[in-house]
Amino acid sequence: MDPVALISWIVVFVVVTVIVSGLSGRAGVSAPVALVLVGGVASFIPAVPTVEIEPDLILYGLLPPLLFASAIRISLIDIRARNDGIILLSVGAVAFTVVSVGFASWLLIPSITLAAAFAFAAVIAPTDAVAVSAIAGRLGLPRRVLTILEGESLLNDATALVALNASILAITSVVNPVMIAGEFVIEVVAGVGVGLAVGWVLSEVRRRLRAPVLDTCLSLITPFLAFLLAQAIHGSGVLAVVTAGLLLGYRAPIVQSAEARIAESLNWRTIQFLLENAVFLFIGLNLAGILEGAIQTGPGLWPTVFISIGVLAALIVSRFVWEMTVTAIYRLGPRRLRERSWSWGNGIAVSAAGVRGVVTLAAVFLLPEDTPSREFLQFLAFVVVVGTLLSGLALPRIIRALHLPPPNHSQERVEQLMLMAEVQTAGLDRLDELTTEADEEQVLNRLRTNASFVANALEQYTGDGSELRTVAFARLRRQMIAAEREALLSARADGRYQEPAVAAVLAAIDAEEATLKAMTPKPPRS
Repeated sequence: MDPVALISWIVVFVVVTVIVSGLSGRAGVSAPVALVLVGGVASFIPAVPTVEIEPDLILYGLLPPLLFASAIRISLIDIRARNDGIILLSVGAVAFTVVSVGFASWLLIPSITLAAAFAFAAVIAPTDAVAVSAIAGRLGLPRRVLTILEGESLLNDATALVALNASILAITSVVNPVMIAGEFVIEVVAGVGVGLAVGWVLSEVRRRLRAPVLDTCLSLITPFLAFLLAQAIHGSGVLAVVTAGLLLGYRAPIVQSAEARIAESLNWRTIQFLLENAVFLFIGLNLAGILEGAIQTGPGLWPTVFISIGVLAALIVSRFVWEMTVTAIYRLGPRRLRERSWSWGNGIAVSAAGVRGVVTLAAVFLLPEDTPSREFLQFLAFVVVVGTLLSGLALPRIIRALHLPPPNHSQERVEQLMLMAEVQTAGLDRLDELTTEADEEQVLNRLRTNASFVANALEQYTGDGSELRTVAFARLRRQMIAAEREALLSARADGRYQEPAVAAVLAAIDAEEATLKAMTPKPPRS
Protein backbone atom coordinates (compact mmCIF):
# COMPACT_ATOMS: atom_id res chain seq x y z
CA MET A 1 0.00 0.00 0.00
CA ASP A 2 1.45 3.39 -1.02
CA PRO A 3 1.93 6.08 1.68
CA VAL A 4 -0.96 8.27 0.50
CA ALA A 5 -3.40 5.36 0.60
CA LEU A 6 -2.09 4.27 4.00
CA ILE A 7 -2.56 7.75 5.47
CA SER A 8 -6.03 7.96 3.91
CA TRP A 9 -7.09 4.67 5.52
CA ILE A 10 -5.68 5.78 8.88
CA VAL A 11 -7.78 8.95 8.67
CA VAL A 12 -10.86 6.88 7.79
CA PHE A 13 -10.04 4.51 10.66
CA VAL A 14 -9.89 7.36 13.20
CA VAL A 15 -13.02 9.05 11.85
CA VAL A 16 -15.03 5.81 12.04
CA THR A 17 -13.73 5.18 15.56
CA VAL A 18 -14.78 8.63 16.76
CA ILE A 19 -18.20 8.54 15.05
CA VAL A 20 -19.13 5.04 16.24
CA SER A 21 -17.92 5.77 19.78
CA GLY A 22 -19.87 9.02 19.90
CA LEU A 23 -23.09 7.58 18.48
CA SER A 24 -22.96 4.49 20.71
CA GLY A 25 -22.53 6.71 23.75
CA ARG A 26 -25.60 8.74 22.81
CA ALA A 27 -27.61 5.57 22.17
CA GLY A 28 -26.56 3.97 25.44
CA VAL A 29 -24.82 1.10 23.64
CA SER A 30 -21.44 -0.29 24.67
CA ALA A 31 -18.85 1.37 22.41
CA PRO A 32 -16.49 -1.66 22.38
CA VAL A 33 -19.27 -3.98 21.22
CA ALA A 34 -20.44 -1.51 18.56
CA LEU A 35 -16.91 -1.06 17.23
CA VAL A 36 -16.30 -4.81 17.03
CA LEU A 37 -19.56 -5.27 15.13
CA VAL A 38 -18.81 -2.41 12.71
CA GLY A 39 -15.30 -3.74 12.13
CA GLY A 40 -16.62 -7.28 11.63
CA VAL A 41 -19.08 -6.15 8.97
CA ALA A 42 -16.42 -4.00 7.26
CA SER A 43 -13.99 -6.94 7.13
CA PHE A 44 -16.24 -8.65 4.57
CA ILE A 45 -16.36 -5.61 2.24
CA PRO A 46 -13.92 -6.18 -0.67
CA ALA A 47 -12.87 -2.51 -0.82
CA VAL A 48 -11.64 -2.58 2.78
CA PRO A 49 -7.98 -3.66 2.84
CA THR A 50 -7.04 -6.83 4.70
CA VAL A 51 -5.60 -6.09 8.11
CA GLU A 52 -2.45 -8.04 8.91
CA ILE A 53 -1.79 -8.41 12.63
CA GLU A 54 1.78 -7.98 13.76
CA PRO A 55 1.93 -9.26 17.38
CA ASP A 56 5.06 -7.25 18.17
CA LEU A 57 3.38 -4.07 16.90
CA ILE A 58 0.51 -4.63 19.34
CA LEU A 59 2.69 -5.74 22.24
CA TYR A 60 5.32 -3.00 21.79
CA GLY A 61 3.27 -0.29 20.12
CA LEU A 62 -0.26 -0.39 21.52
CA LEU A 63 -0.08 -2.17 24.86
CA PRO A 64 2.48 0.11 26.64
CA PRO A 65 0.63 3.44 26.07
CA LEU A 66 -2.73 1.86 26.94
CA LEU A 67 -1.41 0.45 30.21
CA PHE A 68 0.41 3.67 31.07
CA ALA A 69 -2.68 5.80 30.40
CA SER A 70 -4.64 3.64 32.86
CA ALA A 71 -1.84 3.42 35.44
CA ILE A 72 -1.20 7.17 35.84
CA ARG A 73 -4.84 7.83 36.75
CA ILE A 74 -5.25 4.95 39.23
CA SER A 75 -4.54 5.74 42.86
CA LEU A 76 -1.42 4.03 44.19
CA ILE A 77 -2.93 4.37 47.67
CA ASP A 78 -6.02 2.41 46.61
CA ILE A 79 -3.89 -0.27 44.97
CA ARG A 80 -1.84 -0.72 48.14
CA ALA A 81 -4.96 -0.82 50.32
CA ARG A 82 -6.44 -3.66 48.25
CA ASN A 83 -3.26 -5.43 47.20
CA ASP A 84 -4.33 -8.83 48.54
CA GLY A 85 -7.50 -8.96 46.43
CA ILE A 86 -5.63 -7.70 43.37
CA ILE A 87 -2.82 -10.26 43.72
CA LEU A 88 -5.26 -13.11 44.25
CA LEU A 89 -6.94 -12.22 40.97
CA SER A 90 -3.93 -11.14 38.89
CA VAL A 91 -1.85 -14.19 39.85
CA GLY A 92 -4.10 -16.80 41.44
CA ALA A 93 -7.07 -16.46 39.11
CA VAL A 94 -4.85 -16.49 36.02
CA ALA A 95 -3.02 -19.63 37.15
CA PHE A 96 -6.29 -21.36 38.04
CA THR A 97 -7.78 -20.36 34.68
CA VAL A 98 -4.76 -21.65 32.75
CA VAL A 99 -5.04 -25.06 34.42
CA SER A 100 -8.83 -25.46 34.37
CA VAL A 101 -9.50 -23.95 30.92
CA GLY A 102 -6.39 -25.68 29.57
CA PHE A 103 -7.69 -29.12 30.52
CA ALA A 104 -11.19 -28.21 29.26
CA SER A 105 -9.78 -27.05 25.90
CA TRP A 106 -7.68 -30.22 25.61
CA LEU A 107 -10.82 -32.32 26.11
CA LEU A 108 -12.97 -30.22 23.79
CA ILE A 109 -10.49 -29.83 20.90
CA PRO A 110 -9.20 -33.28 19.94
CA SER A 111 -6.56 -32.00 17.49
CA ILE A 112 -4.39 -30.10 20.00
CA THR A 113 -1.84 -31.26 22.55
CA LEU A 114 -2.04 -30.51 26.28
CA ALA A 115 0.81 -27.98 25.96
CA ALA A 116 -1.04 -26.17 23.16
CA ALA A 117 -4.22 -26.20 25.26
CA PHE A 118 -2.37 -24.59 28.17
CA ALA A 119 -0.88 -22.01 25.80
CA PHE A 120 -4.35 -21.17 24.50
CA ALA A 121 -5.69 -20.93 28.07
CA ALA A 122 -2.88 -18.52 28.94
CA VAL A 123 -3.87 -16.39 25.95
CA ILE A 124 -7.49 -16.00 27.09
CA ALA A 125 -6.84 -15.95 30.85
CA PRO A 126 -6.08 -12.24 31.52
CA THR A 127 -8.82 -9.66 31.67
CA ASP A 128 -8.06 -6.51 29.73
CA ALA A 129 -7.48 -3.11 31.34
CA VAL A 130 -8.93 -1.32 28.33
CA ALA A 131 -12.09 -3.41 28.12
CA VAL A 132 -12.68 -3.44 31.87
CA SER A 133 -12.33 0.35 32.10
CA ALA A 134 -14.56 0.85 29.06
CA ILE A 135 -17.37 -1.31 30.48
CA ALA A 136 -17.05 -1.44 34.26
CA GLY A 137 -16.01 2.18 34.61
CA ARG A 138 -19.43 3.37 33.42
CA LEU A 139 -21.47 1.48 36.00
CA GLY A 140 -20.96 3.37 39.23
CA LEU A 141 -19.48 0.31 40.91
CA PRO A 142 -18.36 0.45 44.54
CA ARG A 143 -14.89 1.97 44.75
CA ARG A 144 -13.43 -1.24 46.14
CA VAL A 145 -14.76 -3.37 43.29
CA LEU A 146 -13.63 -0.94 40.60
CA THR A 147 -10.14 -0.62 42.12
CA ILE A 148 -9.75 -4.40 42.29
CA LEU A 149 -10.90 -4.84 38.69
CA GLU A 150 -8.60 -2.14 37.34
CA GLY A 151 -5.65 -3.30 39.41
CA GLU A 152 -6.19 -6.91 38.34
CA SER A 153 -6.41 -6.06 34.66
CA LEU A 154 -3.21 -4.01 34.85
CA LEU A 155 -1.15 -6.75 36.51
CA ASN A 156 -2.51 -10.07 35.27
CA ASP A 157 -0.95 -9.70 31.81
CA ALA A 158 2.47 -10.47 33.28
CA THR A 159 1.25 -13.73 34.83
CA ALA A 160 -0.48 -14.77 31.61
CA LEU A 161 2.54 -13.99 29.41
CA VAL A 162 4.83 -16.03 31.68
CA ALA A 163 2.39 -18.95 31.48
CA LEU A 164 2.20 -18.51 27.71
CA ASN A 165 5.99 -18.55 27.33
CA ALA A 166 6.24 -21.70 29.45
CA SER A 167 3.50 -23.39 27.43
CA ILE A 168 5.15 -22.44 24.13
CA LEU A 169 8.40 -23.97 25.38
CA ALA A 170 6.49 -27.11 26.33
CA ILE A 171 5.22 -27.40 22.75
CA THR A 172 8.77 -27.76 21.43
CA SER A 173 10.76 -28.93 24.47
CA VAL A 174 10.51 -30.11 28.06
CA VAL A 175 9.88 -27.72 30.97
CA ASN A 176 9.48 -28.20 34.68
CA PRO A 177 7.62 -26.30 37.42
CA VAL A 178 10.88 -25.06 38.99
CA MET A 179 11.91 -23.42 35.71
CA ILE A 180 8.49 -21.80 35.33
CA ALA A 181 8.54 -20.46 38.89
CA GLY A 182 12.07 -19.14 38.46
CA GLU A 183 11.19 -17.40 35.21
CA PHE A 184 8.15 -15.82 36.83
CA VAL A 185 10.19 -14.46 39.75
CA ILE A 186 12.83 -13.05 37.39
CA GLU A 187 10.25 -11.35 35.20
CA VAL A 188 8.44 -9.82 38.19
CA VAL A 189 11.57 -8.58 39.97
CA ALA A 190 13.18 -7.24 36.79
CA GLY A 191 9.95 -5.64 35.57
CA VAL A 192 9.15 -3.90 38.86
CA GLY A 193 12.79 -2.85 39.25
CA VAL A 194 12.93 -1.27 35.81
CA GLY A 195 9.59 0.45 36.38
CA LEU A 196 10.74 1.95 39.67
CA ALA A 197 14.04 3.07 38.13
CA VAL A 198 12.40 4.65 35.08
CA GLY A 199 9.73 6.32 37.20
CA TRP A 200 12.23 7.74 39.70
CA VAL A 201 14.73 8.97 37.10
CA LEU A 202 12.08 10.62 34.94
CA SER A 203 10.37 12.20 37.94
CA GLU A 204 13.69 13.77 38.97
CA VAL A 205 14.27 15.01 35.43
CA ARG A 206 10.75 16.40 35.15
CA ARG A 207 11.13 18.17 38.49
CA ARG A 208 13.79 20.36 36.83
CA LEU A 209 11.83 21.10 33.66
CA ARG A 210 9.98 24.39 33.35
CA ALA A 211 8.42 23.95 29.91
CA PRO A 212 5.23 21.81 29.82
CA VAL A 213 6.05 20.88 26.21
CA LEU A 214 9.28 19.19 27.29
CA ASP A 215 7.49 17.47 30.16
CA THR A 216 4.87 16.17 27.74
CA CYS A 217 7.55 14.79 25.42
CA LEU A 218 9.06 12.77 28.26
CA SER A 219 5.62 11.58 29.31
CA LEU A 220 4.87 10.27 25.82
CA ILE A 221 8.02 8.14 25.62
CA THR A 222 7.85 6.81 29.20
CA PRO A 223 5.77 3.65 28.54
CA PHE A 224 7.93 2.62 25.59
CA LEU A 225 11.16 3.29 27.50
CA ALA A 226 10.03 1.19 30.47
CA PHE A 227 8.71 -1.63 28.28
CA LEU A 228 11.79 -1.87 26.07
CA LEU A 229 14.27 -1.75 28.95
CA ALA A 230 12.42 -4.45 30.88
CA GLN A 231 12.12 -6.72 27.85
CA ALA A 232 15.82 -6.26 27.12
CA ILE A 233 16.78 -7.82 30.48
CA HIS A 234 14.06 -10.52 30.26
CA GLY A 235 11.77 -8.73 32.70
CA SER A 236 8.07 -8.09 32.40
CA GLY A 237 7.51 -5.05 30.22
CA VAL A 238 3.91 -4.94 31.40
CA LEU A 239 4.90 -4.64 35.06
CA ALA A 240 7.57 -2.07 34.20
CA VAL A 241 5.04 0.18 32.44
CA VAL A 242 2.43 -0.20 35.20
CA THR A 243 4.96 0.43 37.98
CA ALA A 244 6.38 3.49 36.26
CA GLY A 245 2.88 4.83 35.61
CA LEU A 246 1.72 4.34 39.20
CA LEU A 247 4.86 5.99 40.59
CA LEU A 248 4.75 8.96 38.21
CA GLY A 249 1.03 9.44 38.80
CA TYR A 250 1.62 9.46 42.56
CA ARG A 251 4.55 11.90 42.33
CA ALA A 252 2.96 14.20 39.74
CA PRO A 253 1.86 16.88 42.26
CA ILE A 254 5.43 17.00 43.59
CA VAL A 255 7.46 17.08 40.38
CA GLN A 256 5.17 18.72 37.81
CA SER A 257 3.73 22.18 37.43
CA ALA A 258 -0.03 22.62 37.30
CA GLU A 259 0.19 23.45 33.59
CA ALA A 260 2.20 20.30 32.90
CA ARG A 261 -0.27 18.12 34.84
CA ILE A 262 -3.22 19.55 32.92
CA ALA A 263 -1.45 19.01 29.60
CA GLU A 264 -0.46 15.44 30.51
CA SER A 265 -3.99 14.56 31.62
CA LEU A 266 -5.56 15.87 28.42
CA ASN A 267 -2.94 14.25 26.19
CA TRP A 268 -3.26 10.80 27.74
CA ARG A 269 -7.06 10.97 27.87
CA THR A 270 -7.02 11.65 24.13
CA ILE A 271 -4.49 8.90 23.42
CA GLN A 272 -6.37 6.42 25.58
CA PHE A 273 -9.69 7.22 23.90
CA LEU A 274 -8.29 6.80 20.40
CA LEU A 275 -6.27 3.66 21.09
CA GLU A 276 -8.72 1.78 23.28
CA ASN A 277 -11.61 2.33 20.87
CA ALA A 278 -9.46 1.76 17.79
CA VAL A 279 -8.37 -1.59 19.23
CA PHE A 280 -11.94 -2.88 19.24
CA LEU A 281 -12.50 -1.72 15.68
CA PHE A 282 -9.21 -3.41 14.80
CA ILE A 283 -10.43 -6.64 16.40
CA GLY A 284 -13.54 -6.58 14.23
CA LEU A 285 -11.56 -5.90 11.06
CA ASN A 286 -9.74 -9.21 11.57
CA LEU A 287 -12.93 -11.27 11.61
CA ALA A 288 -12.93 -12.21 7.92
CA GLY A 289 -9.31 -13.44 7.91
CA ILE A 290 -9.68 -15.32 11.20
CA LEU A 291 -12.93 -16.93 10.07
CA GLU A 292 -11.33 -18.06 6.82
CA GLY A 293 -8.50 -19.74 8.73
CA ALA A 294 -10.95 -21.38 11.13
CA ILE A 295 -13.00 -22.82 8.26
CA GLN A 296 -9.87 -24.33 6.71
CA THR A 297 -8.53 -25.91 9.91
CA GLY A 298 -11.64 -26.25 12.09
CA PRO A 299 -13.70 -29.37 12.79
CA GLY A 300 -16.86 -28.07 11.09
CA LEU A 301 -19.78 -25.79 11.91
CA TRP A 302 -21.58 -27.56 14.74
CA PRO A 303 -18.46 -28.90 16.46
CA THR A 304 -17.09 -25.33 16.32
CA VAL A 305 -20.25 -23.96 17.93
CA PHE A 306 -20.07 -26.63 20.65
CA ILE A 307 -16.37 -25.98 21.30
CA SER A 308 -16.86 -22.20 21.41
CA ILE A 309 -19.68 -22.50 23.94
CA GLY A 310 -17.66 -24.98 25.98
CA VAL A 311 -14.55 -22.77 26.11
CA LEU A 312 -16.57 -19.69 27.07
CA ALA A 313 -18.40 -21.64 29.75
CA ALA A 314 -15.15 -23.02 31.17
CA LEU A 315 -13.66 -19.52 31.24
CA ILE A 316 -16.65 -17.97 33.01
CA VAL A 317 -17.09 -20.84 35.48
CA SER A 318 -13.39 -20.97 36.41
CA ARG A 319 -13.37 -17.25 37.27
CA PHE A 320 -16.57 -17.59 39.27
CA VAL A 321 -15.29 -20.63 41.19
CA TRP A 322 -11.99 -18.95 42.03
CA GLU A 323 -13.54 -15.67 43.16
CA MET A 324 -16.27 -17.34 45.24
CA THR A 325 -13.71 -19.65 46.85
CA VAL A 326 -11.47 -16.73 47.77
CA THR A 327 -14.48 -14.77 49.04
CA ALA A 328 -15.51 -17.71 51.23
CA ILE A 329 -11.98 -18.07 52.64
CA TYR A 330 -11.89 -14.40 53.58
CA ARG A 331 -15.40 -14.33 55.05
CA LEU A 332 -15.18 -17.61 56.95
CA GLY A 333 -11.46 -17.76 57.72
CA PRO A 334 -9.41 -16.40 60.63
CA ARG A 335 -10.21 -13.02 62.10
CA ARG A 336 -7.31 -11.34 60.28
CA LEU A 337 -8.89 -12.35 56.95
CA ARG A 338 -12.45 -11.57 58.01
CA GLU A 339 -11.42 -7.99 58.81
CA ARG A 340 -10.37 -7.55 55.17
CA SER A 341 -13.20 -9.54 53.60
CA TRP A 342 -15.69 -8.28 51.04
CA SER A 343 -19.35 -9.07 50.52
CA TRP A 344 -20.69 -11.96 48.44
CA GLY A 345 -22.22 -9.35 46.12
CA ASN A 346 -18.83 -7.77 45.49
CA GLY A 347 -17.41 -11.22 44.73
CA ILE A 348 -20.15 -11.92 42.19
CA ALA A 349 -19.64 -8.51 40.55
CA VAL A 350 -15.89 -9.12 40.21
CA SER A 351 -16.58 -12.59 38.78
CA ALA A 352 -18.96 -11.17 36.18
CA ALA A 353 -16.50 -8.52 34.97
CA GLY A 354 -14.09 -10.86 33.21
CA VAL A 355 -13.84 -9.00 29.90
CA ARG A 356 -11.03 -9.84 27.45
CA GLY A 357 -9.53 -7.58 24.81
CA VAL A 358 -6.32 -6.44 23.16
CA VAL A 359 -3.92 -8.65 25.15
CA THR A 360 -5.77 -11.80 24.13
CA LEU A 361 -5.85 -10.67 20.50
CA ALA A 362 -2.11 -10.00 20.47
CA ALA A 363 -1.02 -13.02 22.49
CA VAL A 364 -2.82 -15.59 20.35
CA PHE A 365 -0.64 -14.60 17.37
CA LEU A 366 2.45 -15.39 19.45
CA LEU A 367 1.65 -19.09 19.20
CA PRO A 368 4.32 -20.87 17.09
CA GLU A 369 3.55 -21.63 13.47
CA ASP A 370 3.67 -25.38 14.18
CA THR A 371 1.06 -25.19 16.97
CA PRO A 372 -1.71 -27.71 16.21
CA SER A 373 -4.86 -26.00 14.85
CA ARG A 374 -3.26 -22.56 15.24
CA GLU A 375 -5.77 -20.78 12.98
CA PHE A 376 -8.68 -22.43 14.80
CA LEU A 377 -7.28 -21.29 18.16
CA GLN A 378 -7.02 -17.75 16.79
CA PHE A 379 -10.68 -17.93 15.87
CA LEU A 380 -11.59 -19.18 19.36
CA ALA A 381 -9.65 -16.29 20.91
CA PHE A 382 -11.70 -13.89 18.78
CA VAL A 383 -14.88 -15.63 19.98
CA VAL A 384 -13.75 -15.25 23.59
CA VAL A 385 -13.09 -11.51 23.15
CA VAL A 386 -16.45 -10.87 21.51
CA GLY A 387 -18.29 -13.25 23.84
CA THR A 388 -16.94 -11.64 27.01
CA LEU A 389 -17.66 -8.17 25.62
CA LEU A 390 -21.26 -9.23 25.01
CA SER A 391 -21.50 -10.80 28.46
CA GLY A 392 -20.30 -7.49 29.85
CA LEU A 393 -23.55 -5.96 28.61
CA ALA A 394 -25.33 -7.93 31.35
CA LEU A 395 -23.15 -6.36 34.04
CA PRO A 396 -25.49 -3.38 34.71
CA ARG A 397 -28.39 -5.78 35.37
CA ILE A 398 -26.20 -7.91 37.63
CA ILE A 399 -25.10 -4.84 39.59
CA ARG A 400 -28.70 -3.70 40.02
CA ALA A 401 -29.83 -7.18 41.06
CA LEU A 402 -27.08 -7.38 43.68
CA HIS A 403 -28.11 -3.99 45.12
CA LEU A 404 -24.48 -3.00 45.55
CA PRO A 405 -24.06 0.43 47.11
CA PRO A 406 -22.81 2.91 44.52
CA PRO A 407 -20.09 5.39 45.41
CA ASN A 408 -21.39 7.88 47.97
CA HIS A 409 -21.11 11.04 45.90
CA SER A 410 -22.51 13.27 48.66
CA GLN A 411 -19.95 12.03 51.15
CA GLU A 412 -17.17 12.38 48.60
CA ARG A 413 -18.31 15.92 47.87
CA VAL A 414 -18.25 16.86 51.56
CA GLU A 415 -14.81 15.25 51.96
CA GLN A 416 -13.59 17.22 48.96
CA LEU A 417 -14.82 20.46 50.50
CA MET A 418 -13.32 19.59 53.90
CA LEU A 419 -9.95 18.96 52.31
CA MET A 420 -10.20 22.17 50.27
CA ALA A 421 -11.04 24.14 53.42
CA GLU A 422 -8.07 22.57 55.20
CA VAL A 423 -5.57 23.42 52.48
CA GLN A 424 -6.96 26.92 52.07
CA THR A 425 -6.51 27.49 55.80
CA ALA A 426 -2.84 26.70 55.25
CA GLY A 427 -2.86 29.30 52.47
CA LEU A 428 -4.37 31.91 54.82
CA ASP A 429 -1.73 31.15 57.44
CA ARG A 430 1.00 31.67 54.87
CA LEU A 431 -0.64 34.96 53.80
CA ASP A 432 -0.57 36.22 57.40
CA GLU A 433 3.12 35.33 57.63
CA LEU A 434 3.98 37.22 54.44
CA THR A 435 1.80 40.32 54.90
CA THR A 436 3.64 43.61 55.31
CA GLU A 437 2.56 47.22 55.64
CA ALA A 438 3.34 47.75 51.97
CA ASP A 439 0.56 45.37 50.91
CA GLU A 440 -2.71 47.07 50.03
CA GLU A 441 -5.68 46.14 52.19
CA GLN A 442 -7.94 45.68 49.16
CA VAL A 443 -5.59 43.01 47.77
CA LEU A 444 -5.41 41.24 51.13
CA ASN A 445 -9.20 41.31 51.56
CA ARG A 446 -9.70 39.80 48.11
CA LEU A 447 -7.25 36.97 48.88
CA ARG A 448 -8.84 36.26 52.27
CA THR A 449 -12.36 36.28 50.83
CA ASN A 450 -11.47 33.81 48.07
CA ALA A 451 -9.63 31.50 50.45
CA SER A 452 -12.41 31.53 53.06
CA PHE A 453 -15.27 30.93 50.66
CA VAL A 454 -15.15 27.12 50.70
CA ALA A 455 -14.74 26.90 54.48
CA ASN A 456 -17.70 29.23 55.08
CA ALA A 457 -19.85 27.31 52.60
CA LEU A 458 -19.05 24.02 54.34
CA GLU A 459 -19.87 25.41 57.80
CA GLN A 460 -23.31 26.56 56.64
CA TYR A 461 -24.14 23.40 54.67
CA THR A 462 -27.09 21.59 56.29
CA GLY A 463 -27.02 18.39 54.21
CA ASP A 464 -30.79 18.59 53.59
CA GLY A 465 -30.43 18.40 49.82
CA SER A 466 -30.16 22.15 49.30
CA GLU A 467 -27.60 23.47 46.87
CA LEU A 468 -24.13 24.09 48.24
CA ARG A 469 -22.89 27.64 47.92
CA THR A 470 -19.87 26.39 46.00
CA VAL A 471 -22.16 24.61 43.53
CA ALA A 472 -24.30 27.73 43.10
CA PHE A 473 -21.15 29.80 42.65
CA ALA A 474 -19.84 27.42 39.98
CA ARG A 475 -23.18 27.37 38.17
CA LEU A 476 -23.48 31.17 38.03
CA ARG A 477 -19.78 31.74 37.37
CA ARG A 478 -19.89 29.41 34.35
CA GLN A 479 -22.65 31.55 32.87
CA MET A 480 -20.57 34.67 33.48
CA ILE A 481 -17.55 33.02 31.85
CA ALA A 482 -19.66 32.18 28.80
CA ALA A 483 -20.59 35.85 28.48
CA GLU A 484 -16.98 36.91 29.01
CA ARG A 485 -15.82 34.56 26.27
CA GLU A 486 -18.47 35.88 23.89
CA ALA A 487 -17.33 39.46 24.60
CA LEU A 488 -13.71 38.48 24.04
CA LEU A 489 -14.48 36.83 20.70
CA SER A 490 -16.51 39.85 19.66
CA ALA A 491 -13.61 42.16 20.50
CA ARG A 492 -11.25 39.93 18.52
CA ALA A 493 -13.60 39.95 15.54
CA ASP A 494 -13.70 43.76 15.67
CA GLY A 495 -9.90 43.90 15.71
CA ARG A 496 -9.81 46.17 18.77
CA TYR A 497 -7.03 44.23 20.50
CA GLN A 498 -3.86 42.52 19.37
CA GLU A 499 -3.82 38.73 19.31
CA PRO A 500 -1.34 38.24 22.22
CA ALA A 501 -3.72 40.08 24.56
CA VAL A 502 -6.68 38.05 23.31
CA ALA A 503 -4.80 34.75 23.73
CA ALA A 504 -3.67 35.63 27.27
CA VAL A 505 -7.17 36.57 28.45
CA LEU A 506 -8.67 33.51 26.78
CA ALA A 507 -6.12 31.25 28.52
CA ALA A 508 -7.01 32.81 31.89
CA ILE A 509 -10.72 32.25 31.27
CA ASP A 510 -10.12 28.65 30.18
CA ALA A 511 -8.02 27.95 33.29
CA GLU A 512 -10.76 29.24 35.58
CA GLU A 513 -13.40 27.24 33.73
CA ALA A 514 -11.29 24.09 34.14
CA THR A 515 -11.00 24.79 37.87
CA LEU A 516 -14.76 25.22 38.19
CA LYS A 517 -15.32 21.95 36.37
CA ALA A 518 -12.96 20.15 38.75
CA MET A 519 -14.82 21.58 41.76
CA THR A 520 -18.29 20.69 40.48
CA PRO A 521 -19.66 17.30 41.63
CA LYS A 522 -20.15 14.83 38.82
CA PRO A 523 -23.52 13.06 38.46
CA PRO A 524 -23.53 9.33 39.24
CA ARG A 525 -22.69 7.12 36.27
CA SER A 526 -25.44 4.89 35.00
